[in-house]
Amino acid sequence: MALKKPARAEDDAELDVTAFLNLMIVLVPVLLLSMSFANVTVLELRLPELTGGYSESTTAQSKLEVVVQPEGINVYFPEKRLIKQISAIQEGEQLSYDYDELSLVMQAIKQEHPDKRDIVIKLAKDTDYQNIVQVMGAVTSFKSVVVSSLVELELFPEISLGDAT
Repeated sequence: MALKKPARAEDDAELDVTAFLNLMIVLVPVLLLSMSFANVTVLELRLPELTGGYSESTTAQSKLEVVVQPEGINVYFPEKRLIKQISAIQEGEQLSYDYDELSLVMQAIKQEHPDKRDIVIKLAKDTDYQNIVQVMGAVTSFKSVVVSSLVELELFPEISLGDAT
């Protein structure tokens, strides 16, 4: 008869995770501090009304237009009355505009007409996307210091886009 050896009780090996935890304690804060946070802003657009609503005479008198063309930006208010012409700036191959001056013009119009919220931006065919975003930012709001805090004040948040023909 074969004798069997009694089975020895094997101790389970303990898992040493202290080195891993030490690595995580150092790695997580370093990764969080080195991460760059993306700042995303959404600008809402509204389509012009196709029917009803306002009469033609009412909208024609109160229509604020910003026309972006390769020569510059023209601001019309009321419709067809030129308020300001801002010349384009050639920076290398890129075409740029004076957005600070555009913002100042919008602030002056807002002071005269505080209840006005809508604006129409008309764009030339080959307008660069970055210029479109910059113009939209300049007409939507501006930054100002109020009681020693930098705040963003609203100008004309209801933006409609059109074709400058």
